[in-house]
Amino acid sequence: MVKRRYIGGVIFCLALAGTVSAEPPATALIGTPPQPSWSVLSTQQKSILTPLSVEWDKMDNIRRKKWLGIAERYPSMKPDEQRRVQDRMHEWANLTPEQRAKVRDSYKEFNQLPSEQKQVVKQKWEAYSNLPPEEKQRVRQSGKSAQLLTPPAEPAPPPAEEQAVTEASSASLVPPSAGEPGKNR
Repeated sequence: MVKRRYIGGVIFCLALAGTVSAEPPATALIGTPPQPSWSVLSTQQKSILTPLSVEWDKMDNIRRKKWLGIAERYPSMKPDEQRRVQDRMHEWANLTPEQRAKVRDSYKEFNQLPSEQKQVVKQKWEAYSNLPPEEKQRVRQSGKSAQLLTPPAEPAPPPAEEQAVTEASSASLVPPSAGEPGKNR
């Protein structure tokens, strides 16, 4: 009798475990929840985000959320930071979708650079920022500004013939007595 109950209990547990494992796991919805349209924004948010008013309702939720975060921090910013944010918003609003995509791609490329190269790019940017407007225009027209994210070129390895000659000439510079260790002289 005890064996029957034990076996029955084991079968019951296995049956329960089978039904539990047969159910697919619950999936979590990953994404940004809907963000408010322009008409729903507060007066303060609208005044801060004015440069984006035309594009606001066309933006996807993640971009709206980003801009709303900036608008939330805006009042606590220093006046020069606020001015910089407004200038950048105006610049961003005036870009075409293709230009925005290009800026985003450049940003992604920059973030993937090693820290040494990021430092080099930052130094070049500082040097460029300190140029007078006429010089900046000349640099832009020459195309050198597009080379900021280009990693420095590594010297190409010499062709096989040159390498063989170099190895042969360096081998002749080593005295025979300084050959391999452990050999008798």
